[in-house]
Amino acid sequence: MRLAHAGGLTAVARFIGAGQGCLLLFHRVAPADSWAGLPNREFHIDAAFLGRLLDHVIGSGWDVVTMDEALARIRSGTGRRFVNVSIDDVYRDAIEVAAPVFRSRGVPITLFVATGIPDGTMTLWQAGLETILLDRDRVMLEDGSAAEAEDAAAKRRLFAHLAAAWEADAPELRYLRFCALNGHDPAALHDRNGVSWAMLEAVRDDPCVEIGGHTVSHARLSSLPLEDARQEIAGCRARLQERLGLPVQHIAFPYGQRGDCGEREFSLAQEAGFATAATTRRGLVGAADRSGLHALPRNTLNGAHRHTSQVEVHLSGLGGLLARGLRAI
Repeated sequence: MRLAHAGGLTAVARFIGAGQGCLLLFHRVAPADSWAGLPNREFHIDAAFLGRLLDHVIGSGWDVVTMDEALARIRSGTGRRFVNVSIDDVYRDAIEVAAPVFRSRGVPITLFVATGIPDGTMTLWQAGLETILLDRDRVMLEDGSAAEAEDAAAKRRLFAHLAAAWEADAPELRYLRFCALNGHDPAALHDRNGVSWAMLEAVRDDPCVEIGGHTVSHARLSSLPLEDARQEIAGCRARLQERLGLPVQHIAFPYGQRGDCGEREFSLAQEAGFATAATTRRGLVGAADRSGLHALPRNTLNGAHRHTSQVEVHLSGLGGLLARGLRAI
């Protein structure tokens, strides 16, 4: 079913008070010619689609802005409609593939960095597993058997099977065992996938790149004791400012749903000095969010988004309205 024109949907959403701005996020981006063959392709946006998305947003009369500018417009309650686009976690492809798409259009992207990635303290096991499956058509498993993965469909099935099994039982440890069984160095895999401090330093003054925080270790904050959660939030800001010399003003909570962050985490972000904090609860933002600047809604995009009409659900505010309606049932 084709959605109505963006202007009509947005007019309806704004009429009922949905807001003037839309925050969009994704995690990874892949060149168009390699996206289809990725074992975890739904975690990646196709770079060609990303370009079409930006052209559509700009052509529909939205301003693509930094979170600094989004904050200014939320506070004033005035100005044109705006979109902020952010990447969470931050892998190498954020710098190498995504940033050039934004730079070529003269618009900014916000990178919400989990500092454990450039510090090398996060294993990035899902990215590493995907890389191994891309490199090999046959892998050894923990039980001593071998699994064949000779084409893209088989690699996707095997990735899904292993990722689900590991998620339920010590994923990092099982990933390290898998690397050993298949002759791969986890540190080298990390370097192939994760952003480095040198890469971040190279874009710190780029007007098309804004840098924010995403905690230290990408922890589910609601599951942590108070002091650990405080360190994840405040420690991330301190580390980014120490390494990059930037006044880091914005943070996005990992996972970001209602069970992942709440009033405690919102207060901790404010205490740490962040001007805004973003969730992954769907909806639009506007002047009404001035009192909730540390619980801003954001709308997630993934590899299943292949048409701009799908993004209109977020731009119109209907996605947030539907989500709130379902919670009320």
